[in-house]
Amino acid sequence: MLGLDPDPAALWPEALEGLEPDGGRAAATAAAVARHCRAAIEAVGPACVAVKLQLACFERLGAAGWAALTASAGAARAAGLLVIADGKRGDVPATARAYAQALVGATPGAFGPVEGLGADAFTANPLLGRDSLEPLVGAAAEAGAGCFCLVRTSNPGAADVQDADVGGRPLHELLAALVDELGAGHVGRSGLSCVGAVCGATRPEHLERLRQLMPHAIFLLPGVGAQGGGVEALAPAFAPHPAAGLVTASRSIVNAHESRPGGPRRAAREAAEELRAAAWALAR
Repeated sequence: MLGLDPDPAALWPEALEGLEPDGGRAAATAAAVARHCRAAIEAVGPACVAVKLQLACFERLGAAGWAALTASAGAARAAGLLVIADGKRGDVPATARAYAQALVGATPGAFGPVEGLGADAFTANPLLGRDSLEPLVGAAAEAGAGCFCLVRTSNPGAADVQDADVGGRPLHELLAALVDELGAGHVGRSGLSCVGAVCGATRPEHLERLRQLMPHAIFLLPGVGAQGGGVEALAPAFAPHPAAGLVTASRSIVNAHESRPGGPRRAAREAAEELRAAAWALAR
């Protein structure tokens, strides 16, 4: 899976061609970001099943950034790819419902419903508890989408909280149990649930235990490449089904041209194909 975390100061050169800030910096920057994302999707789409859009990287550009996000999601759909909105949303139930409407639903209004992003899945923060997740899970199920809850993330600081002892077991195991409970009523014919888990590829030693606790969850596996994670250690994620793991890489694909010849598109395509081949070898 292609992760897109666009840095407006480090876009592919083709994204800037012919653009001038006549309509303002924000609009020009957002247009360049959208071009960059579209080019990356075109380059690596055949090697991917989904695109994970890091919402913060678009939202920091204001209203123009949301337009770039929408355009990038549209480019992914046009390429036949799933769209995962990576915003790690989580709040009290009323606010969680608003997040759900923005990501996978629509908002009722005086002039009719206003459609949201229409993502195929999104990430959620479970630390406010079950009632904060239920509106998100319910909206995902109604839309035929997925909800990936943070369980054991890929960043080094995750150990500070997610590995903390809670009644004789690490917090990430408590979160895994919650994911399994929330997903129990949403298991499809494949044996997989629409409630998945974010499990970082940088700490693969946790995967076997997490798979035991979440036999029906799809694992979203960030951290391969630039963060140091390797695909070869991720086999437990794929144990229930070939589609039970989604390996995601961002910088190691989009910035592959920094260490490979042939320009950004070719380098990205080669890096994505290598990742696809390695993940497929585990999945089958």
